[in-house]
Amino acid sequence: MPRAGHVSMKQFKRVYLEITNICNLNCNFCPKTRRPPEMMDEARFTAILKAVRPHTKYLYFHVMGEPFLNPHLPRFLELSHGAGFRVHITTNGTLLSQVKEVLLNAPALRQVNISLSSFEANEMTQPLKAYLSGVMDFVSDAFKKTGIISAIRLWNMDTQMVKGSNRFNGEILEFLEIGMGLKPGELALRLRDSLSVKLKDRVFLKMAEKFEWPDLEKGYEHRDLFCHGLRNQVGVLVDGTVIPCCLDNDGTIALGNILETPLQEIIDSQRARALFDGFSRRRAVEPLCRKCGYARRY
Repeated sequence: MPRAGHVSMKQFKRVYLEITNICNLNCNFCPKTRRPPEMMDEARFTAILKAVRPHTKYLYFHVMGEPFLNPHLPRFLELSHGAGFRVHITTNGTLLSQVKEVLLNAPALRQVNISLSSFEANEMTQPLKAYLSGVMDFVSDAFKKTGIISAIRLWNMDTQMVKGSNRFNGEILEFLEIGMGLKPGELALRLRDSLSVKLKDRVFLKMAEKFEWPDLEKGYEHRDLFCHGLRNQVGVLVDGTVIPCCLDNDGTIALGNILETPLQEIIDSQRARALFDGFSRRRAVEPLCRKCGYARRY
């Protein structure tokens, strides 16, 4: 990891950028955040773009919150394109119909991740078919009219420790088969061999086990862990706070503020170097990391 004053800028495969921490749902798998609700404005977004530009080409609008709630989304995508970024967005899918034309006409947009797990994890006011129809309408238009990648996620499978909300998975798979022109039962058969299935060009279904978000109050602790935090990725919260990964929902591992301190200086700090070096030895040095259920996947 470069030290302060090094001529080489640290490069990340992705920078997670939280453009809002406000959500329109209340998913039972989501830890929420104790931070004040906030919506990023254009001035702050522009400053962050400039700060991260030397370090990545890929922005991920994702940490907490539903990014489609931010009214500045069209402008953010426009600014991202002007600065040469490629953008990934993670959404619960409920607002896709409202922003579809914005997304389809955004040259910066590379991929949209749609978390279908959110349906059963809430007391939804719309039927499953209506929700899925809105999702498939976007996926279909994105496939026909753009080069956007659509990644449909069902991260709600049971584990030995955690029970997922997945009673509707069968109905969802059946709906996807009809929408994609597949044979009945074909998806279930293909998912036996791989939990990532290509439905058609640039359209993917990805299934995974439910995981527990890192929580200092959890009873278990795992010190022998590896994570890509500060190696392949870094996160920036809505107020500019830099965090090592997208699972630090409350900014517990606040490494600095990118609006006040250059990112290179933040990741060269003593705390950041200790975290990076620890994971190089497969050791979690931060208490929050030791409580992360996702990191155990590595």
